[in-house]
Amino acid sequence: MERLLLLENWLKKRFPGESFTLSPASADASFRRYFRVILDEGTFIAMDAPPEQEDCGPFLRVAELFSEAGANVPKILAHDVTQGFLLLTDLGSTTYLQALREQSGGHGDRAHQLYSDALGALLKIQLVSRRGVLPDYDEALLSRELRLFPDWYLERHLQISLSSGEKAELEGVFQRILRNSLAQPKVFVHRDYHSRNLMLTKPNPGILDFQDAVYGPISYDLVSLFKDAYIYWDEERVLDWLIRYWEQARKLGLPVPADFSDFYRDFEWMGVQRHLKVLGIFARLNYRDGKSAYLADMPLVEDYLRKACGRYKELDPLLMLLDEWEVRKPQEPKVGYTF
Repeated sequence: MERLLLLENWLKKRFPGESFTLSPASADASFRRYFRVILDEGTFIAMDAPPEQEDCGPFLRVAELFSEAGANVPKILAHDVTQGFLLLTDLGSTTYLQALREQSGGHGDRAHQLYSDALGALLKIQLVSRRGVLPDYDEALLSRELRLFPDWYLERHLQISLSSGEKAELEGVFQRILRNSLAQPKVFVHRDYHSRNLMLTKPNPGILDFQDAVYGPISYDLVSLFKDAYIYWDEERVLDWLIRYWEQARKLGLPVPADFSDFYRDFEWMGVQRHLKVLGIFARLNYRDGKSAYLADMPLVEDYLRKACGRYKELDPLLMLLDEWEVRKPQEPKVGYTF
């Protein structure tokens, strides 16, 4: 409540003499909150990022970078980094996820157009990539993300204590994943380029939640987009979209592998890293932050992980571990009725 009062007072100074109302616009997996500011002249978005938990600086820097690239991101109309408040243009309230779920008769051709637009925007961002501007997606960061899997998903969610042998097997897989990730060509990486952060706008898409952007593996955002934790696409369609991206990227001079099969392998292995991280994050959001809705999204991510591990012999040890943990995880109590 105190933060909300501070935000209202800050907005009153931005709109002197005008009346406005605030309504929740969205929340994400961090401490940030977003409010829609409704005035007679239109709507804006106010970000509340408590400075003791969030830093507005990266949001401001990445917004400028992506905007200069030609991507449609919110414009910064006012900011107070000390208090943790930003006033942004409003990109609307319809996410890709909502648009696709509301479409009657399945996803249809609209998905093709939306994802073509998303790839176009991603290519624009990747084309302006350069080292030394955003933090490196380095071994330390990639490793920290992987550790979320044993710490939160295995130990906390599945209540499994790893044996010394399992720890060694898992560490070996982690090292193979890291070698692949670090060997990939590098570009600007949004890190959460998926259906909940892409908005249906003109021009399309509007891009949100980019403040954690880094300089890292070229396949990463494609994994976020096509192996989305919130919506499933069959593998034939994903393959078609990936080929289209790869062909465009080559024509534009982006550093994708010359052989598509090598690019697809990088995409799959990058997916394994992301899915391990996401399972850990979803567990942490539930047990630490009380955001239980993310548990419903775990099965899709688990399925992605199993399928990728099943296609590469180097990942066989992880698939075998997943099978073992499936047997050992706590079972939901069965409900019976007596008459």
